[in-house]
Amino acid sequence: MEKKSNLLEALRGLSYLTQVGLSVATPIVLCLLAARWLQSRFAWGSWVLFAGLLIGLTSGLISLWKFLRLVERKSARGAKSQADEKPDDGRKS
Repeated sequence: MEKKSNLLEALRGLSYLTQVGLSVATPIVLCLLAARWLQSRFAWGSWVLFAGLLIGLTSGLISLWKFLRLVERKSARGAKSQADEKPDDGRKS
């Protein structure tokens, strides 16, 4: 049973890592693509790419911050539920 628990923990960690990577990289890539399109469509200067990069980085960092807060809340909730469980040592209260 412990082997299955370790596998589930490893998969949970892998899913968190994947989600962090995608939630940080996706806004950056999408903002850069949009900036490139705006630059070619309207013949704007290269400042558009810089603005797109800044907006993408900001969005990615905000997404990372929100995800880390979510994981922290889940972790605190799990720790609290484990602390609430008293070990049954067979003694009467």
